[in-house]
Amino acid sequence: MTTIAVGNTQMPAVGLGIWKIDRADTAKTVRDAIEVGYRHIDSASDYGNEVEAGEGIRQAIDEGLCTREELWITSKLWNTYHRKEHVRPACERSLKDLGLDYLDLYLIHFPISLRFVPFEERYPAEWFADPDADDPAMQIDPVPLAETWAGMEELVSAGLVRQIGVCNYNSGLLNDLMAYATIKPAMLQIESHPFLTQENLIRLAGDYGIAVTAFSPLGALSYVELDMATDADTVLTAPAVLAAAERVGRTPAQIVLRWGVQRGTSIIPKTTRRERLVENLALFDFELDDKEMSAISALNRNRRFNDTAVFCEAAFNKFYPIYD
Repeated sequence: MTTIAVGNTQMPAVGLGIWKIDRADTAKTVRDAIEVGYRHIDSASDYGNEVEAGEGIRQAIDEGLCTREELWITSKLWNTYHRKEHVRPACERSLKDLGLDYLDLYLIHFPISLRFVPFEERYPAEWFADPDADDPAMQIDPVPLAETWAGMEELVSAGLVRQIGVCNYNSGLLNDLMAYATIKPAMLQIESHPFLTQENLIRLAGDYGIAVTAFSPLGALSYVELDMATDADTVLTAPAVLAAAERVGRTPAQIVLRWGVQRGTSIIPKTTRRERLVENLALFDFELDDKEMSAISALNRNRRFNDTAVFCEAAFNKFYPIYD
């Protein structure tokens, strides 16, 4: 499989994202993904299925499908653990749940700091400070991102993680981070697909030597079931995508995913279906030509599906934009 440079090492360009995979399906999905060739698993505390993901990893290793060293495992620091003293315990909890001694990559999940929720009170902590309150809402705990990053750097020094990075940062936050980071971020994970190409942000990351992972690389498919998109928002029926699919004899989804890796980003599509796991990985025996790449990039409409200004207000009773 093709890899991308992340810091001083290489990461598989295609990973399995486990966001929204039911706990009951997670272990089998992770194990099956490894069997068909995946070596990159993207998880997070907030997904609520790291114990099951760890079981799938353990099964694969026990069956001799891979070694731990052949895997790239990413997890993420949740919003309630941004104070420096909470960063290491949060990382250690993910390590325990995943059954691992170290993470290949640990990311700040959002540049949003919420009131701390102890593990014994609720885990995963999710978004509400008190979901049982009469009028539950997010509660911001104003922690400087520099403090959180200092805690992330200590994880590297302690040998708990190999690389650190950020998710959902904009260009201003990225520029600011590079001004104070002692250990520079190795990864920027952002929503990106043909309807949200984020060319300037990806170029900025490249100028800093930061790799980019695109989550939701197929766009609306991740959000229809959450009522954050409709079937009409799909990119898979765009003429530019269909024309490329016909020329190379691949599915529209493979065309969109190939566009993602061919532009130099890692991608983390999600599926629980074995045939789709195979399909999503079969991207490296064909190429899109320059005209096809340009035509797909021209579909950009700056359509962000994972927008905190929308979902935080609608679901968590707090207007909190992080993108302009």
